[in-house]
Amino acid sequence: MSGSHSPKSPRAIALLGPHGAGKTLLLESIAAITGAVPRKGSVSGGSSLGDFSVEARKRQMSVAVNVLTTRYMDEEFTFLDCPGSIEFLGDTLNALPLIDAAVVVCEPEPGKVAMLQPFLKRLSDGNIPHLLFVNKFDKAGNSLRALLAVLQEASEKPLLLRQIPIWDKGVATGFIDLALERAFSYRPHAASQVVGIEDLRAEKEARFTMLERLADYDEHLMEELLSDVEPSPDEVFGDLTREFAACQVVPVLIGSAEGDNGVRRLLKALRHDVPEVGAAADRSGIKPGAEVVVEVLKSFHGGHGKLSLARVLSGTLKDNAVLHGPAGDARVGGIFALAGEKQIKKTQASAGETVALARLEGVVTGDRLATSKALAKSRPREKLPPVYRLAIEARDRKDEVKITAAIGKLIEEDPSLVFEQNAQTEEMVLAGQGEIHLKVAVEILQSRYGLALNTRPARVPYRETIRKSTSVRGRHKRQSGGHGQFGDVVLEIAPLPRGTGFVFHDRIKGGVVPKQWIGSVEKGVHEYMKAGPLGFPVVDIAVSLTDGSYHSVDSSDAAFQTAGRIAMSEGLPGCAPVLLEPIARLAIHVPSDATSKVNALVSTRRGAPLGFDAREGWRGWDTVRAEMPMAEVSDLIIDLRSLTQGTGTFDMEFDRFAELNGKLADQVVAERRAA
Repeated sequence: MSGSHSPKSPRAIALLGPHGAGKTLLLESIAAITGAVPRKGSVSGGSSLGDFSVEARKRQMSVAVNVLTTRYMDEEFTFLDCPGSIEFLGDTLNALPLIDAAVVVCEPEPGKVAMLQPFLKRLSDGNIPHLLFVNKFDKAGNSLRALLAVLQEASEKPLLLRQIPIWDKGVATGFIDLALERAFSYRPHAASQVVGIEDLRAEKEARFTMLERLADYDEHLMEELLSDVEPSPDEVFGDLTREFAACQVVPVLIGSAEGDNGVRRLLKALRHDVPEVGAAADRSGIKPGAEVVVEVLKSFHGGHGKLSLARVLSGTLKDNAVLHGPAGDARVGGIFALAGEKQIKKTQASAGETVALARLEGVVTGDRLATSKALAKSRPREKLPPVYRLAIEARDRKDEVKITAAIGKLIEEDPSLVFEQNAQTEEMVLAGQGEIHLKVAVEILQSRYGLALNTRPARVPYRETIRKSTSVRGRHKRQSGGHGQFGDVVLEIAPLPRGTGFVFHDRIKGGVVPKQWIGSVEKGVHEYMKAGPLGFPVVDIAVSLTDGSYHSVDSSDAAFQTAGRIAMSEGLPGCAPVLLEPIARLAIHVPSDATSKVNALVSTRRGAPLGFDAREGWRGWDTVRAEMPMAEVSDLIIDLRSLTQGTGTFDMEFDRFAELNGKLADQVVAERRAA
């Protein structure tokens, strides 16, 4: 590599890629190589620096960002190991705007390439420099050319092969660096050894292809190639650095995190090519200078209180500094560098550093804090629509008041969670990105906050209506000493067109029900409609008050409310009540090779496919549009993820209510009555 490198300010690198690609193992390798840990940890053995939470250890998968701040060749880097499951994509999206570059980790298996696209798409859209690290390549077999072609289909940016493997009997035993024109032989858990290049023809062809790609953005280099002039090393490395930083090309490197192979070359590429913090600040609209500007990318609540993981985009932040934020001023109660669970106390943090700030009350993920009020704001975030819902309740009533506060802290950590008190179904609902996402959230509520919880699928907001009309008298008379109670009404009940709602008509003549109690009758009708003959809220009916009588002494507001309820309870069962189920409109986003399977899935769930189009802005993806009963949507995401290697998702909106009859309706009513 060229010797013209000058030390750079601290940089932030995200490790991205699907679950199972080996990101956390790569983090362990980096930690060991840079001396951040005395020996390399093991994910499966529970000794890893990352994934140290109980929930991550239990599943052997990342459920939140892991952080490692370390030094390599006297330069500081913070590595953010982001969760691979799309269910925890929210953490990744919160980090991306603040990083300098990303390493997208993948396996050398063409069949798994679609799993990269949710990450590559966001990096490309954000113009964030990124490279591909093909992990586990020592076990790949001779398939790099085919893999690269499939990878290019998933990447909107042109791929640039930086290394080619050295094969021995079908096993990758090393690599050739096409920029350096040097060959390296892998050594387990040690630096690769420089060896001679045996296949010069393959190296020359691959290097020329790399230079051609670089020349697409450099006219001088193109002229040299056309004239058979060998470009200088400085020119080649200059182009690599410039075009990588501009997100014009995506370099591809190979290696094995398990054997620490290729990781040192990866680190050297990051050290040389990744731009300084000024580029990330510029994407956020910040001009570096003396003004302190800090953005929060993650919040943690633990045994030692709240920590806010933040990137210093400008200036030098000192402990105890007071910063302006979107919700008011906040004082920094401690600055820490993180290495897994380990916290290293600092007195200040300069531009480029990624640090944890203690006790920033009122500050949430996405907040920008600054010494200038004009710069303090909340960063817009991509909203991930919830796709899975759970109803939660405290086993002990005394814990009910604790739930809201605990969930509030949980949502501070993970804004992709949504909490609502659903008045229609009378339950507390936690919504998120999938079954595992919500299971982890519930486990945290139970283990960290000591809440004993019951969970179940969130109820479907069924309704009921009627098919026939009737006229019915409701009479309430009670005498119990002193004033009695008397209310007498005649109601006409009739169905209305679907979606009309409820209409109440006053058709009293001659004052047989005094005007001051007309509203009381309507209240009684409303009260009954909360749960009709089938047990669900009643909709799409018209109720007319046509007759009645009163007593000058015993009639009252309460008496006429009761009379209204009685009339409804006696009249509605004879109006042919029918169950209504909510129907949703779905936009299901999937890789194109799964479209036919998804159409079939929709049909098996009583849905109606409405067609599909290419997903806007997503190469190789479709959006399938469909209608489906909400009861079938409740666990749709589980099957959808199974069909799409964990990548599919959907948007949903309520469309209408439709009649539900037969065994399904009987089952819903029976379950309601048994509840």
